Amino acid sequence: MTYVIGKPCVDVMDRACVEECPVETYKDDNDAFFSETLWGRDGPLGSPGGAAKLGLVAADGPLVASLPPQQS
Repeated sequence: MTYVIGKPCVDVMDRACVEECPVETYKDDNDAFFSETLWGRDGPLGSPGGAAKLGLVAADGPLVASLPPQQS
């Protein structure tokens, strides 16, 4: 099954989707996300679980940054 993070998910921080769509599913065909350094970071995440130690990332990628805020 393919998982898609759509526009309704932008700016939503309630984590309700985690049970249905675990972070491990995002790694399929997206190895660069974990092996390349993201904007505003000093090094790569290294694995899907690597994001847990980051805390708040105060920068959005170009696609997300181009979207209007979804919540006030």
